[in-house]
Amino acid sequence: MFMKKILLCSDLDRTLIPNGEQAESPQARELFALLAARREIRLAYVSGRHAQLVKEAIAEYALPEPDYVIGDVGTTLYRIDRDALRKQGSKQWLLDKKWQQAIGHDWHDCNRDDVVGLVAGIDGMNLRLQEEAKQNDYKVSYYTDLDLDITSVQDQVAALLHGHGIRSAVIWSRDDAAQCGLLDILPRRANKLQAIRFLMQEENIAETDTVFAGDSGNDLDALTSGLQAILVKNSAADVRKMALDGLAEKGRTDCLYIARGGLHGMNGNYAAGVLEGLVHFFPETADWLLTTR
Repeated sequence: MFMKKILLCSDLDRTLIPNGEQAESPQARELFALLAARREIRLAYVSGRHAQLVKEAIAEYALPEPDYVIGDVGTTLYRIDRDALRKQGSKQWLLDKKWQQAIGHDWHDCNRDDVVGLVAGIDGMNLRLQEEAKQNDYKVSYYTDLDLDITSVQDQVAALLHGHGIRSAVIWSRDDAAQCGLLDILPRRANKLQAIRFLMQEENIAETDTVFAGDSGNDLDALTSGLQAILVKNSAADVRKMALDGLAEKGRTDCLYIARGGLHGMNGNYAAGVLEGLVHFFPETADWLLTTR
């Protein structure tokens, strides 16, 4: 008998993980874990975190084991066999070499050390390489000053690398807790959205059976892509506006659900918002939630 598969892709920090300022509904993560255990659900965590930090988050916040992990801002894709996990208790994460090859074409024959060497020749930026654990073959990450002219830096870095045949995406964000900026240099096609689309193609899962959940600006590519998408209630107002504006330009605002709370008395923040959006796009999951309570 054919069983419909739903690919649920979710950001972690401040989406499933309740590490923002807003309160979490007490039962939300437990309900999420029970739903994710169903065979109809294929669960993918999509995060800027590297593999070890994703594993630590799963343990610390009692998150369900996923089927896939898209990490390192989309530069890594891991596959996890949950059936083997249940039977054997093993947690083998297999790096998808095909995705690595796909994004590697953007860097041609260059490697991470080549990128580091080229960027080191740019004066006046005070870029400091992040720890080794935060780097990989197709991700070079730096700490920056907060008052950096980031548009100028992004343009200079991208132009320099392009001159050496390296097609790159130069992404900047801020870490307010550490009071510094974060600069990532990636292959141009290496991002959350393209990794999700690659996974959909490899697993033969249609757009109508896929949904993405997020909360922040670095999720906007996926939120405004035309994929079915969920913004949890604790997302920032400016992110909601940018997501709606981006989709309005495409005439696709129907693709975005913004959680508002109310499902089973939950507040719509974090995992509660993900569940609320899932029920919106896949009404059959409402009955699944009733059977798991």
